Amino acid sequence: MKILLLCSVGMSTSLIVSKMKKSLQEDEQDWVIEAWPVDSFDDIGPSYDVVLLGPQMSYKKDELTEKANGFGIPLQIIDPFLYGIADGEKILEMAKEMKEESMK
Repeated sequence: MKILLLCSVGMSTSLIVSKMKKSLQEDEQDWVIEAWPVDSFDDIGPSYDVVLLGPQMSYKKDELTEKANGFGIPLQIIDPFLYGIADGEKILEMAKEMKEESMK
């Protein structure tokens, strides 16, 4: 699975990406988890399975959800509390649930 985290510059989510990667199970080690600036979504978005939006970018949710729907991928805002404490494990679970829901 390929998980994209979008934020304002691509740097604020680097800790979350690192913690998410540490939470991967043995059979998930080939998964791709990356953080990119929100402005790169048009170019790179279609190659991901799910998109997580940093809470500081929630004002762009409607615009980005429309684009994600066009790409056929789910997009959701990361819970601000989980983001604030950098709970990579729970954020990873969120991404897994999004992927499962999108396949129904």
